[in-house]
Amino acid sequence: MERYFGENVPKLGFGLMRLPKLADGSIDIEQTKKMVDMFMDAGLTYFDTAYVYDNGESEKAAKLALVDRYPREKYTLCTKLCAWMHCSDEKSAKQQFYTSLERTGAGYFDYYLLHALQRNNYKIYDDYHIWDFVKEQKKKGLIKYFGFSFHADPELLEELLTDHPDVDFVQLQINYADWESPGVASRECYEIARRHGKSITIMEPVKGGALADPIPKVRDILKTANPDVSLASWAVRFAASLDGIITVLSGMSNIGQMKDNLSYMKAFEPLTDEEQAVIRKAQDALAEERGLVPCTACHYCTDGCPQNIPIPEIFSVKNHQRGNEAFRGRREYTIATTGKGKASDCIECGQCENACPQQLKVIKHLKECALQFEE
Repeated sequence: MERYFGENVPKLGFGLMRLPKLADGSIDIEQTKKMVDMFMDAGLTYFDTAYVYDNGESEKAAKLALVDRYPREKYTLCTKLCAWMHCSDEKSAKQQFYTSLERTGAGYFDYYLLHALQRNNYKIYDDYHIWDFVKEQKKKGLIKYFGFSFHADPELLEELLTDHPDVDFVQLQINYADWESPGVASRECYEIARRHGKSITIMEPVKGGALADPIPKVRDILKTANPDVSLASWAVRFAASLDGIITVLSGMSNIGQMKDNLSYMKAFEPLTDEEQAVIRKAQDALAEERGLVPCTACHYCTDGCPQNIPIPEIFSVKNHQRGNEAFRGRREYTIATTGKGKASDCIECGQCENACPQQLKVIKHLKECALQFEE
C-alpha cells in the first residue's frame, strides 16, 4: 500500500553529522546557528541527527542551534536508535530514545529511525524488541513516523519490508555513483522500497563529498555541460529528482556549503532530460575508473579503533592519487596520519569492518595503502 507522505516536505534536509568544528574538535555552535538560520530562512525544515553522531554532541547541538531558538511546529526533526553501538543490552538500547529526547529537548520526533541496519546487526533489533518499542512510542505521540536506515543488500531490504510492512519510510544511500554499484545497489534498493509503497529519505547523495570533487573525467563532463553550477549540485538534484522522496540529506560542514546547496535547492527543479543524459555520461566515466575505495567518510570505523587509525582520511588520499603524483600522495598521507595510527599499524581486529555500512574490506585496503604510501 502506498504510504508516501513527502509531497510538501522541502527536498533538501540538513544532515547534522558533519557540523563545523572548532580548533579543539568541538562543534562550532555559533556557526551552526547561522547555518540553521539560513536553512530556515530559505523555507527548509527537515533536520537529521542520530544518537551516535559526534558521541551525542550532534543532538545537543540540535537543541542549542534549533530547538531552543525556533517554535516546535516550524521544523521537523529526525534522530536514530543504534542498537549495535553504545549499548550493551536491551535496556541500554531503549534508553537511547529517552536520552535523545533529553539531549534535543524536542518533546517528540517527527521521524525516527532504527539506525544502519546491515547483515551483521539487523537481528539485534529483533532480539532487543526495538521494533515493538518504537511502535509504542508512536502510539504515545512521541514519534510521528518511524522507519530504518539501511546499508545492505537488496535481498535483506526485501525481507525487512516484508516482515515490517507498517514502517512509514526508509532511509537509503542513493547517488549517481552508486546507482548500479553491486556493493550499494542504490537503484535496486530504491525500486524495492517503492514497490512496497514506502517513502524514502536519501543519505550520502554526494557520497561523503566524493561527488563534490569527482575524478577528472566526471568533472570535465559536468563542467562542460554547465560551468556555472557546483559539481555537488548535480548529485543532490539527481537524488531529489526521484519519485517518492521525502527529502535528500546533505551533511553540511560550513556556511559555504550551505550557500551552495540553497542556491539550487531553495527553489528545486528536477533534472531535465538533457541533464539526465549528462549524468549517464558521468556514470559511464565512473564505471571505467578502477581502484577507488568507495568510502563515504562516515567514521563509524574509527570509533573504537585500538590503533587510532584515521581510516577515511587515508582512503581519501588513495582516492585522490593521480597518475605519477607519488610524492604528493606520500606527503598527504603523512599529514593525515600525523599524531595518529598509520595503515601499517592495523592489528586486523576487524572492528572497522564490522562497523562499516559499506561492507568494505577495510583491512585489505589499509594493507594496500601501507604499501603505497609508507617508505
